[in-house]
Amino acid sequence: MHMADALISPLVGGAMWVATAGVAAYSIKKIQTEMDEKKIPLMGVMGAFIFASQMINFTIPGTGSSGHIGGGLILAILLGPYAGFLTMASVLTIQALFFADGGLLALGSNVFNMGFFTCFIAYPLIYKGLMKRGYSTKRIVWVSILTAIIGLQLGAFGVVLQTLFSGKTELPFETFLLLMQPIHLAIGAIEGLVTAAVVTYIWNSRPEIIETAASGVAIGNVSIKKVVGGLVIVAMMTGVGLSWFTSSNPDGLEWAMIKTAGTAELETPDGLHQQLSDLQTKTSFMPDYSFKAPENGTEQSAGEVKEAWPAVSGGTSTAGLVGGGMTLALAAFMGLGISALKRRKLR
Repeated sequence: MHMADALISPLVGGAMWVATAGVAAYSIKKIQTEMDEKKIPLMGVMGAFIFASQMINFTIPGTGSSGHIGGGLILAILLGPYAGFLTMASVLTIQALFFADGGLLALGSNVFNMGFFTCFIAYPLIYKGLMKRGYSTKRIVWVSILTAIIGLQLGAFGVVLQTLFSGKTELPFETFLLLMQPIHLAIGAIEGLVTAAVVTYIWNSRPEIIETAASGVAIGNVSIKKVVGGLVIVAMMTGVGLSWFTSSNPDGLEWAMIKTAGTAELETPDGLHQQLSDLQTKTSFMPDYSFKAPENGTEQSAGEVKEAWPAVSGGTSTAGLVGGGMTLALAAFMGLGISALKRRKLR
């Protein structure tokens, strides 16, 4: 559900940047009460895990579409809403700047759609409320599925509203809405199962991580080495190897655009859109999670080569490893900065 810049106007893109920056500033202020040295590596590792997981598109049977997890709910459950939102912002920033996944103008919209709705609405109002009766494997599964569906439905509706307010006549509101919501219902159900699997593993290993995130307190003296180590291994396996098995079908947003407008890519307007596109071309050293094609290489039309599956690619593996490492570093650096700010205030 990564929006390209062509989907939104500068006014809407700017407004969503301001809204997202406001939520980020609020999160930085609130997280200081629960930040400790142990949450920093957890933020980094979870950022790398979500980065790698978003590289894998799974096929939605019978639709010709695919989807990938958003990850906001997992981040909120394990880190709390504030650290979860900031980690999601780190993931999407790395993706947009260095892998050309999502536009720079649309970055505020993407962080808001995939981070705010899950971390600040679905998680506190749905997930926490339903889990008050206690954790069990069965309850984790059905609550995760329900909450993931609601969070993704809100995010998908946010995309539709933002294109409407941007005046994108190629994507009529009713038609686009009636395609976006059902396809993301299916994607949300699968994300819920992934979320349940991760949460069940953490709950069985270190339930204190989930409990402290829910109550908004520091992790304290709880050892998280086993959890962090396990997540590092899973993130590396996902980014380096499992990413080969991603579906070649268009994702839910692209599928809805094709069904509505006949294309998955709208024409990039001149002016600010083009300037940001040129900037992204310069910063993204591995666009589409692969090595850059040589400029003087021979281009082939889409119909000339049939992609093999699994798509074994050294470029994809490198992108998963490098991108995961960069996300880990950015999220951890953010955590260190917040921790330093907290210590400064306590002096």
